[in-house]
Amino acid sequence: MAEQGFRKWIITITVIMASLLELIDTTIVNVSLPQIQGNLGATLEDVAWVTTGYAVANVIVLPMSGWLGSFFGRKNYYMASILLFTIASFLCGNAHSLNELVLFRIIQGIAGGGLISTSQAILIETWPREEIGTATALFGLGAVVGPTVGPTIGGWITDNYSWPWIFYVNIPVGALALFLTYTFVRTTPRDGRNKPIDWWGIGLLALAVGSLQTILEKGESEDWFSKTYILILTITAILGTLLFIWRELSTDHPIVNFAIMRHRSFAVGMFTSFVLGFGLYGSVFVFPIFCQSLLGFSAQQTGEILFPGGLCTIILMPFIGKMLNKGIPAQFMATIGMFLFFVFTTMLSKSTLNSGTGDFFWPLVIRGVGMALLFVPLTTLAIADLKGPEIGQGTGLNNMMRQLGGAFGIATLTTIIHIRQGVHRNNLLTNINPYNNAFTLRFNNLIQNFESKGKSLSDATQMAYQAIEGMVIKQTLLLTYADAYWISGLVMLFSIPLLYLQPFKKGQKAAVDAH
Repeated sequence: MAEQGFRKWIITITVIMASLLELIDTTIVNVSLPQIQGNLGATLEDVAWVTTGYAVANVIVLPMSGWLGSFFGRKNYYMASILLFTIASFLCGNAHSLNELVLFRIIQGIAGGGLISTSQAILIETWPREEIGTATALFGLGAVVGPTVGPTIGGWITDNYSWPWIFYVNIPVGALALFLTYTFVRTTPRDGRNKPIDWWGIGLLALAVGSLQTILEKGESEDWFSKTYILILTITAILGTLLFIWRELSTDHPIVNFAIMRHRSFAVGMFTSFVLGFGLYGSVFVFPIFCQSLLGFSAQQTGEILFPGGLCTIILMPFIGKMLNKGIPAQFMATIGMFLFFVFTTMLSKSTLNSGTGDFFWPLVIRGVGMALLFVPLTTLAIADLKGPEIGQGTGLNNMMRQLGGAFGIATLTTIIHIRQGVHRNNLLTNINPYNNAFTLRFNNLIQNFESKGKSLSDATQMAYQAIEGMVIKQTLLLTYADAYWISGLVMLFSIPLLYLQPFKKGQKAAVDAH
């Protein structure tokens, strides 16, 4: 039942607050890993499980969140998720060993999986169906801005306080969200309470999605299939997925109701959400690394650079929602959004080693506008035909696909960076030879410069070679990141035809009448 007035807005604020907890925590830890590693005496490979454990648990629960909300009652499940997330945040900050931290992050990920999709489902049912575009826009503020600002917040807290505080800050926000949920969100019936539990479905889902997410998180660092456990997980993911789909289609009470795939908008929307995740999380992953490792920016500087683009997204999303409500086709807006994202990546691919903070202002503003034009229309298209219990199931699957798209994006771009780095380095090294006049001139100038500072000829020559090596490394990285930007943009550009496989709606009013 749609709400009105003050209650509608306080519920909206509550669910955005709760979803931000989960979304920011997907990326806030990344910049703090070196401090956690040193504090807990762990290797970089082991400390990476702090993020992997959270991501795996999160993506397992996402598609089940609709069923869990139906089984326990949506309000009860939502409150339990907020409470568990808040407690797990305290335990993460108070962890005394890496094993403890990874365990508590897994618990946090399990709770977080119940926040994002349930928040969206509550918001959709809180707003009138004819205003679903506005509701989606408000939810999108957290979904798009959260992963973007997470590293910045994490870096600032770590620099000014200590890494446990990236978890402790969740406690007051979680407590407030829990109180507001208890006070204002209406209780929903427990429709699935007296139905059999599909334990086989739960087990196969955890096996398939957990294996896939682990592969994506750890594949590049483990050199993919050179490690036996990655190969075993790949086989497990494939077989588990096939068995899970067979199980859910053959049981009367599935954990994930694949019957909602009969809606063409939702079925195609699963793919467009995957592409959105690829672009959103992939670009957030590459750009900070590019700025901090190559250009020497601090975490705070990187955050300040990202802020204007995020602000554009925040400002535009409500307007995008109103445009959808007035009947402007979502496909047209999403097309512009995908094209703007391609423009953003093209501009970044032309960056140089002399690029400063001002050079990234307009590209990131364009990205911010593009993301506003992408998230709201794509999500609205996907869920437009869903109703009743289908909303919870649909939001869970849709969010899972966006998360998997992000994991695929990061894994793909990381692999591309690794491969292209070797290619570009080999190409650049062909220019370092005595027959290349440009190299000879630069090399001799470096020797003369070091000699003028009192170095012997042999020392000056050695230092000149080291300086050339440093230049090669920087140029290699610059060209490699340019490739990563190009790939991200092309994926988005070539996905535009997918939008037109979804049926056009004659405004949101038509969608309401159809229901």
